[in-house]
Amino acid sequence: MRELRDISLDPDDLTQRQRLVVVYAVSLVSVVLTFTAVYYWGMANLEGRPRTALQAFNTVIETLTTTGFGADSPWETPWMNALVATIQVSGVVIGFVTLRVLVIPLFERTPMNLDDRLTPKRDHVVVAEYRHDTEVLLDELETLDVDYVLVESDDDEAMRLSDDGYQAINGDPEDGDDLERASIRDASVLITDAGDETASIVLTALELNEGLRVVSFTPSTRQKAALAEIGVDRSVAPHSLIGQRLAEKATTPVSVGDHASSEVAIREILVRRGSTLHGVSVGESPLARHPELTLVAGWFDGQLRLPPSPEDRLTPNTVLVVAGPSDVIDEAAGEISGVQTTRGRQHSRVVVAGLGEGGTAAVEALPDGVEATTVDQSPANDPDVVGDVTEPETLEAAGIEDATALVVTVNSDAAALLTTAMARSLSPGVEILARVTDTEKASAAFRAGADYVLSVQRVSARLVAAEIHGERVMDPVGQIRLVRADAAPFAGQTVADASDPEHGWTVVGVVHGGEMNTDRTAEIAAGDEVFVAGTDRAIREFEQAVE
Repeated sequence: MRELRDISLDPDDLTQRQRLVVVYAVSLVSVVLTFTAVYYWGMANLEGRPRTALQAFNTVIETLTTTGFGADSPWETPWMNALVATIQVSGVVIGFVTLRVLVIPLFERTPMNLDDRLTPKRDHVVVAEYRHDTEVLLDELETLDVDYVLVESDDDEAMRLSDDGYQAINGDPEDGDDLERASIRDASVLITDAGDETASIVLTALELNEGLRVVSFTPSTRQKAALAEIGVDRSVAPHSLIGQRLAEKATTPVSVGDHASSEVAIREILVRRGSTLHGVSVGESPLARHPELTLVAGWFDGQLRLPPSPEDRLTPNTVLVVAGPSDVIDEAAGEISGVQTTRGRQHSRVVVAGLGEGGTAAVEALPDGVEATTVDQSPANDPDVVGDVTEPETLEAAGIEDATALVVTVNSDAAALLTTAMARSLSPGVEILARVTDTEKASAAFRAGADYVLSVQRVSARLVAAEIHGERVMDPVGQIRLVRADAAPFAGQTVADASDPEHGWTVVGVVHGGEMNTDRTAEIAAGDEVFVAGTDRAIREFEQAVE
């Protein structure tokens, strides 16, 4: 609080609110003195009952505050009755003005204290600013039962999140005292997404807790080296990461070996928004529990897991890779609402729309042998085709009609949706993989014609969750392969027991007496053959292990 001597009485130095308070005080005093003078004169000259000035002042105050009229009532003359009625109405008006000018602003200016709403913290996560939709991240942390505190510099946003039940406080994450309020000394992980303030936040936090694991979001991969220098353990450029994951998804086909039987197929099953599988764990899904089907792999927010964990939750945009008899796969998928079944595609020519961080990462992630055509509005990015990708002429110049896949990494969601719709109208058979920022725009991208969509907000939140849980993100893979091999090494085991999830290969089924059996409980005999699915590297390890 400032000292009185520091308060200037010069009208030019007063704030708008201070001037309003001065006008209010002067007006109130003027009204009270005017009513007192008129009442004093009226009681002496109209009523014939003279009063002292103090008595008149007391009666006016009683009337203005509606606490009574004292001993002067009733009044005989109509003029005095009119005066008292005017004083009463004025008192009501003054009451409302007092609330608006003094009382309400007083409560509005009261400092927030959200700390009292926090539960005790230890080994928790401190989130120091987050710009990729805070609620998506906090919901993800709460789903995983991860304790956290969000330090939000925007007071209104902090209050809104706290009122909604989130563990949020208002404060400046660059200020050590505010980080102390978030129990930074007892935290295990710091998540920061604060742009230019990131370095200051990280250095301040590490001074208070040197053992923190720090995960930082950055708009550009060029900042990673600098962030590592100040103590950031993992820095992530979301747009670049998603571009890479879209390219990996587009170029990770399913390959069936020359000796594999036509009785076994591998299909991709996409979980759409509104599907009955939404929120169901992999282990509890009808596909995993089907006795004749095997879940080979799954794409979760652009991350390949092979095989998926039974505890993984299915969300819109999850892609499950399922192996088994083709008719059984189609029948099982047909009984589940909100899913789409597709065959794995192999791409030889990919168009990349948008050559920023994401588009550049997508091009770099494409394997040898895949031709890439890049499109961007800026000649400075050196694209193959310069132009607006929402215009049909630009996409036609990029050869969209002959392309096998389109990766959309343009800057805005609106442009991504329009590009997707335009490409679908020009090339009905092209596979479209799109990036959007807003999680809610993913369903719109599907309606526009996209086959696969990744949201910056969702992927960022999932990445944070993976870092906190120490999950390993799988390295890029060339393809998912299905091969046929001698079953002698697995004799006496069931199909389910013969798999090796640690090394990434899964036994899909067994051929016994010339007949294919994909029942997970089927026992393998020495003279049988097995079908095994996995990545290139996993299949090579399998083949070396059984030689």
